[in-house]
Amino acid sequence: MGDEIIFLDFWPSMFGMRVRIALAEKGLKYEHREEDLRNKSPLLLETNPVHKKIPVLIHNGKPICESLMIVEYIDEVWKDESPLLPSDPYQRAQARFWADYVDKKVFALGRMVWRTTGEEQEEITKEYLECLKVLEGELGDKSYFGGEKFGFVDVALMPFYIWFYAYETLGNFSVEAKCPKLIAWAKRCMEKESVSSSLPDRHKVYEFLLEFKKLNGIE
Repeated sequence: MGDEIIFLDFWPSMFGMRVRIALAEKGLKYEHREEDLRNKSPLLLETNPVHKKIPVLIHNGKPICESLMIVEYIDEVWKDESPLLPSDPYQRAQARFWADYVDKKVFALGRMVWRTTGEEQEEITKEYLECLKVLEGELGDKSYFGGEKFGFVDVALMPFYIWFYAYETLGNFSVEAKCPKLIAWAKRCMEKESVSSSLPDRHKVYEFLLEFKKLNGIE
């Protein structure tokens, strides 16, 4: 008997994309179940009763919630295949720190970029680009955030690259103009099959966001 892996997901979610990349990196086969977040499945409500959100990974009947925790779980359970977290405790703590920074800053500010207009949007956009500059500084001249090997922070941040196009179009700015090394890193990651096969088309994400704004009355 092999492992039974069920993954509850929503295709534009950058948090779901992380898990897809991690599963692909490990070469794991799983059952993908797309959720309708306006009509959540009984399984989602049962397996994540606290937050009632995707993503949820169900491994042999046991649910794991929250994307970074799921990625860590995948890395620990299938540790012999393409390890994502460093073995050194200090480096592992640093990787967790930067992944947390992505969640607290990149996600929160990016969300504000498309929810605002005018001067407020300009100020948020400046803050967003400064946040990305901090990440670019951490990347430095390395191929990946952990060095020469694709790893945990790359998995955490890479899905946001797919959302850059939507943010840039709605906010009228260019990430590449301000953070060329970060975009070069993203393009390098996209050359990996585990990454490119796990991410949707950026134009499709933009169209989804326009429709979402319209449905929710966000001007």
